[in-house]
Amino acid sequence: MPYSYGYYSYGDFLANNIYFLLLIPVLILSVWAQFQVSGNFRRYSQVMNRRRLTGAQAAEAVLRANGVAGVPVRPCRGHLSDHYDPRDNTIYLSEDVYGAATVAAVGVAAHEAGHAVQYAVGYGPVRLRTAIIPATQLGSRFSFILLFVGLFLYSQSLFLAGIILFSLTTFFQLVTLPVEFNASRRALETIEGTGMLDGDEYYGARKVLRAAALTYVAALLMSLLQLLRFVLIFLGRSGGRGGDGGRR
Repeated sequence: MPYSYGYYSYGDFLANNIYFLLLIPVLILSVWAQFQVSGNFRRYSQVMNRRRLTGAQAAEAVLRANGVAGVPVRPCRGHLSDHYDPRDNTIYLSEDVYGAATVAAVGVAAHEAGHAVQYAVGYGPVRLRTAIIPATQLGSRFSFILLFVGLFLYSQSLFLAGIILFSLTTFFQLVTLPVEFNASRRALETIEGTGMLDGDEYYGARKVLRAAALTYVAALLMSLLQLLRFVLIFLGRSGGRGGDGGRR
């Protein structure tokens, strides 16, 4: 029969307690990061930049400054839905950014243009992230299914397979960090180098981008924490069984 108590319950107990103990600060960081993003974007969306550059114009300026051509800038619907799509090599800016001549709009648009520059120059981490997207999609679709089935059937093999698939999504988020930080660095260097924003405006744009970067840090920590929990459950159950599946 399955080990419903003893080693198995202790392994689960240890994993869950460590998880919930660390979950509190990670959740606080996640909430604080989201608050910072929305707060800074809202604040600097009310500050017009002195050169009256719109988000679309700022994105085009970053592309020109980095010698990148053939990347259209188009509007899209949604709040903070701004993104660069490598599939059609297009920068999409939300309604709050595309035609807005605010400090926040310039910062966000320049960041998305930074992504376009990364693809144009073949930036290593962005190439790696693109290469692992199929594996990441596989992991996000099937990892929790295997984890649940492995737990339900007391199958260590299935549970381990679920852990491996889930780790792919965690690795994707890890690779995403340098991609996002680098895009912001390119954006801010170009903004400062071309004089798109003055000193106090530049500081506002930097605050907006740093807050956005913090959300990626929080997402990675949450994924790492979940991965740690699964690994601890696996190790705890492996230590209390004599064969696969945890049956005797």
